[in-house]
Amino acid sequence: MIAADNAAAQARPAGLSARPVVAVRGVAKLFSNGTLALQNVDLDIGRHQFMSLLGPSGCGKSTLLRMIAGLGSASAGTIDWPEADHDAQGAALPRLSFVFQEPTLMPWATAIKNVMLPLKLAGVPKEERRARAAEALAMVGLGAFENAYPRELSGGMKMRVSIARGMVTKPDVLLMDEPFAALDEITRFKLNNDLLELWHASNFTVVFVTHSVFESVYLSQRIVVMAARPGRIIADLDTTAPYPRASDYRTSPLYNDHCRRASQALEVAMGHALGAH
Repeated sequence: MIAADNAAAQARPAGLSARPVVAVRGVAKLFSNGTLALQNVDLDIGRHQFMSLLGPSGCGKSTLLRMIAGLGSASAGTIDWPEADHDAQGAALPRLSFVFQEPTLMPWATAIKNVMLPLKLAGVPKEERRARAAEALAMVGLGAFENAYPRELSGGMKMRVSIARGMVTKPDVLLMDEPFAALDEITRFKLNNDLLELWHASNFTVVFVTHSVFESVYLSQRIVVMAARPGRIIADLDTTAPYPRASDYRTSPLYNDHCRRASQALEVAMGHALGAH
């Protein structure tokens, strides 16, 4: 990582507490085919922070997200959860949920049974898990669709069910891997607003992977820009607009200024990736 990259990666964004929820230190990921997906990644993620990972395809955003979730291991470095409970062997037991790019719903199960699944796996009693699943569906505006099957729902509604399933366990950290990428713009805008309402009303942290400058600026307090080959952080940007945010923010001078800054950082990221060839 060049000196400018180090300075960006080590800068502490405004408002980040001294004790992060997740602390990523010197993380690298080398796949068995020889691809170095990530190198020297240092990142602190604060409580109740909405952070986006922005970068071109192949920069390791999803790889990093999956490693934070425990769905993959780092080849070097550490990912620590300072505030999480730990088991007898000292391993962290973070309360997190993961929302994938596709809804990944069970086609044979109704919406409420899909949302109940994490609670069932956790051994929560049937009556309690049904009540909590109904509450989660109501939170995403699908209270009237508890008994609908995935085939009966639109793409946006399926993603709402997926978000409800992520929220039903009341996580400390919600990890989202491009959840709205396949949706039309109108549906995407609506789900952006719904997600912000859920986050603003609760006390969880969001780490949101996206390719979209405009989406990252609208949603986030903080945008971490990554470059590829190998994946690394080259910019860490604050977005200072207050919450709640509404549609008029998208046409404001402040939004345009943040989009310009994020676009410039993304251009640098893409230039780094092209320069690696």
